[in-house]
Amino acid sequence: MSGPLNGIKVIELAGIGPGPLAGQLLADLGAEVISVDRKAEPVGMARPKDANRRGKRSIAVNLKADGAKDVILKLCETADILIEGFRPGVAERLGLGPDAVHAVNPALVYGRLTGWGQTGPLADRAGHDINYISITGALAAIGEAGRPVPPLNLVGDYAGGSLMLVYGVMAALVSAKSTSKGQVVDTAMTDGSAAIMSLIHSLRASGIWQDKREANIIDGGTPFYRCYKTADGKFMAVGAIEPQFFAELINGLGLDESWCARQYDAAGWPDMKAAFERVFATRTREEWTGIFEPTDACVSPVLDMAEAPAHPHNVARQTFVEIDGFPQPAPAPRFSETATGHPESAFFQGEHTSEILAGAGYSDDEIDALIRDGKVQLAQ
Repeated sequence: MSGPLNGIKVIELAGIGPGPLAGQLLADLGAEVISVDRKAEPVGMARPKDANRRGKRSIAVNLKADGAKDVILKLCETADILIEGFRPGVAERLGLGPDAVHAVNPALVYGRLTGWGQTGPLADRAGHDINYISITGALAAIGEAGRPVPPLNLVGDYAGGSLMLVYGVMAALVSAKSTSKGQVVDTAMTDGSAAIMSLIHSLRASGIWQDKREANIIDGGTPFYRCYKTADGKFMAVGAIEPQFFAELINGLGLDESWCARQYDAAGWPDMKAAFERVFATRTREEWTGIFEPTDACVSPVLDMAEAPAHPHNVARQTFVEIDGFPQPAPAPRFSETATGHPESAFFQGEHTSEILAGAGYSDDEIDALIRDGKVQLAQ
């Protein structure tokens, strides 16, 4: 696939969640990403509906077989990046830790992605997104006044994990290209989710942010930054923070302009919220969209995932593409000189085993022997 990472080779030791997303993002930008899967799977009539598996190739390696790790080390000889998401120590026990990989390719960037990181008292513990963001202050700041609400797995797994891993390995790759020396990138979702809270920490230190939910400017605590139900049971999102935008909100709602002078009078917020709720409930989401879309009131419809691909702005920018029979996000961001192409279909595990081995220099007889010995598998 075309893109700014064309010519970069990535080995992804397959896992779940944030690791595959990181591999997908690299593949979306043109990198050759080889997913090393534990076993092959039957080839059905339809491709797997898994956007994280698009644009990659797959080799199935039985890591329990003697010498199977040597196949992966062979692939690493010509790779630029390896990413893995095992618990600390697992890759080393498999013979695929940084020392083993750097012995065959000193310039390779070794990206590690875990929830807690490679060190620290929780490093060996199990966890999920909700646990990782719970100790960084992020979870406590999100939700309704009486209860934190998990923000899907976007903050820990994906923003603090996948995106930080991609950011880290690309920074390390820039260094490796000039020094010929690779390094280990220790990506912890705890570190990443803490890093993206920088602004909130700054607001708190300045006395602008309270340690309470629904009590702050962008957490639903203000009437002008929250969602309101419409007459058809749907919602509009309101983000009219600045006075000039708030004035357009008031005008669009048909309320008296005297509200504008009281925008930041917290004592009046309960009455303001009640007024907004009452007015928004008088029209449908579509009607409110028609009123506010031509303005700078910062009011927009809350679309679900079925509706989002059809929104005119998303259609115009081709924000979503259809692959394997369902709409999914298109590659992002956009590049002026090295445009990305249309992502290829998701892979079957083990689908490209033979061609990947041939590309690594194995002969047909050697490939047959690896298959016969159970070290690698083909998708059936």
